[in-house]
Amino acid sequence: MEKRWVHKGEPESEIVEKLSKEININEYLSKILIQRGVKTFEEAKEFFRPSLSKLNDPFLMLNMDKAVNRLTDAVFNEEKILIYGDYDVDGTTSVSLVYLFLKQFNDTIEFYIPDRYSEGYGISEKGIKHAIDNSFSLIIALDCGIRAIDRASQAQDAGVDLIICDHHIPGKELPNAFAILDPKQKACKYPFKDLSGCGVGFKLLEGFCQQNTIEKEKLFELLDLVAVSIGCDIVPIVEENRILAHYGLKKLNHSPSAGLKSLIEISGKKKEFSISDVVFSIGPRINAAGRLTHAKESVNLLIGDSSETSAFADNLNSRNQERREFDQNITAEALEMISKLKSDQKSTVLFKEDWHKGVIGIVASRCIEHYHRPTIILTESKGKATGSARSVDGFDVHSAISECSDLLEQFGGHTHAAGLTLPLENLERFVEKFEDVVSQKILPEQLIPKVEIDTEIPLSAINYKTYNIMNQMAPFGPKNMAPVFGTKNVIVDAKPKLIKDKHIKGSVREENSTKLFEFIGFGMADKMDSIAVGCPFHIAYHLEENNYLGNKSLILNLRDVRFDA
Repeated sequence: MEKRWVHKGEPESEIVEKLSKEININEYLSKILIQRGVKTFEEAKEFFRPSLSKLNDPFLMLNMDKAVNRLTDAVFNEEKILIYGDYDVDGTTSVSLVYLFLKQFNDTIEFYIPDRYSEGYGISEKGIKHAIDNSFSLIIALDCGIRAIDRASQAQDAGVDLIICDHHIPGKELPNAFAILDPKQKACKYPFKDLSGCGVGFKLLEGFCQQNTIEKEKLFELLDLVAVSIGCDIVPIVEENRILAHYGLKKLNHSPSAGLKSLIEISGKKKEFSISDVVFSIGPRINAAGRLTHAKESVNLLIGDSSETSAFADNLNSRNQERREFDQNITAEALEMISKLKSDQKSTVLFKEDWHKGVIGIVASRCIEHYHRPTIILTESKGKATGSARSVDGFDVHSAISECSDLLEQFGGHTHAAGLTLPLENLERFVEKFEDVVSQKILPEQLIPKVEIDTEIPLSAINYKTYNIMNQMAPFGPKNMAPVFGTKNVIVDAKPKLIKDKHIKGSVREENSTKLFEFIGFGMADKMDSIAVGCPFHIAYHLEENNYLGNKSLILNLRDVRFDA
């Protein structure tokens, strides 16, 4: 698929030069920092040395005082508290975080995760009934609840207090809960709006610590769970999330909780985990239980002690293998269906009644890799069409779905990912209306995959100093992505090698230099014939370290190549 190259704006040369001198780095790294809002020595110091002391005061969040007061009463009066959460990684880490922390102060705490298939997303009627029947006086709902109007009323009518900790976009009407913590509420003045669901739960516990003079170090011991939620829920890794992710990864790599340690061991990875490793190695294994059986298996792993977590991890690993098979088979079916649609469509909406509900979000993402447009994958569940939406960069799929709300029973989510349910009889009209909405709103360039280049750099500036300083910009993720470098007019002295019929590997140099730089191009076999010995071409790449049998060297991981002038 052809990609468009977009170069980030060049900062003013005076600012670049000043920052380079102040912190002793080259101009190319200075440009990248300035693009990310780091322009002065003090800002660089704060960026490169994240500090937990810089976390926002939790009581800046709307309703935090009310929520903490109620939680304090419940904990120290030994009321029965039900920790309720969604079945994805953010939900299960949220539940595990709050359960593990509060269990230190109150033994009458239990958790509840809804069944993806029989109960669906969010706070369920069955979940509230469970709380009522088992005499729970307080429910803390995590990573869900902001649209649970009926369920909040059900709890209130039964005299059960509900604290909602959510980070999804609120609807026009808010639930009548005891307290709602959601930085995206219009009236909320909390300075950082992009916490994960687990992040909101963390702020509740931080407020609980502050009010009750409990050492926050006890809470920071659980930051590995928060880092996993931040990575897997694809929230921006800036400001408060960057601090939480930084210290959470430290905990994950040096003294992880027993459950996460088991998942690290079973993944087989030996090097330190990055956010990307969390997303691709830990996240799918935690998610697998909720996708195929029940997410309480994941929570049992995350809250378990070292004597039991190994068996739980083996189980999740097996579930993940099953999930991969479903994912691959359904993706192949979906791509076949898309190939038969009109080529000028601006959106993809597919429905098949027997697709596995647990993997359709993954399938939507896979489809976008091949057909770059907003995509919704639907299956049948309890006589309804239900599914997941994924978007392309810059297009608000949640807003587009909301314009079709007259055809839906429920929907919710974020700018780039959403879930929805609708009557089967509305399916055809929804497909047409969604296509109309997308066609009117999407920009032509949003339908072409983008390679965003942070800065052009000569290969002569690529060295271990550049790599080591760049690495200190981690953790990388949305709004702080690993830098993409661009270098023009490189040449090869020998044709690249083809690896597994999919990838290419070789070495490039600049025309006026003999120094060679190794490169790898994953999934770039189609570029092989265009790369000719001695003919200049342009490359966009990540700078990475290759560690083969203890021999370390820098390698250019290609994002794309171009052959135009």
